[in-house]
Amino acid sequence: MIDRKTPLSIKLLNWLITFGSLVVCIMAMYTRFPGMTLTGIAPNWLLIWLVAWSVNRPVFLAVMSGVALGMIQDAMTFTDTVVSPTHTVGLAIAAGITSLLQKQRYVQEDFISIALIVFGMAVIVETMHAVQLTFIGAEIANVWTLQQRIALSSAILSSLWSPVVYFPLSRWWRSLERKEE
Repeated sequence: MIDRKTPLSIKLLNWLITFGSLVVCIMAMYTRFPGMTLTGIAPNWLLIWLVAWSVNRPVFLAVMSGVALGMIQDAMTFTDTVVSPTHTVGLAIAAGITSLLQKQRYVQEDFISIALIVFGMAVIVETMHAVQLTFIGAEIANVWTLQQRIALSSAILSSLWSPVVYFPLSRWWRSLERKEE
């Protein structure tokens, strides 16, 4: 996206905007604003940011970003239990699939397509979490009953809020591409 000809100030500004938007999404994950939850579930802001970022990136880079964000989320939700599920697997899979979808050009890059991608990836992330809970030994009936409610609520809210993150970031990254041309 940014090559060697791009001035250092633009590169630095790009890193600040990208990293700053990620920090805002991390902080928003644990903030509950009135009217932003559905059955007690909030949007998955990290997933929204990851989809917006992964849509035009190589698969390997997208998967590594999913792993890194999963580790960040795991660190923020650490419990004292001996074995707990990780967010890394679901976010890595979601990032890889998002990158593959765009590379195959099955989905165009617009608000509706991004919302649909976020919806599907939210279901995948929550399903991977439930699969891990099942393997850990949690009661299967409870896990999968809760998974349906959590996955649907998270998918609906995350897809509805995805343009809030996607639009400014994609506009910024496109403006950088135009400057390079």
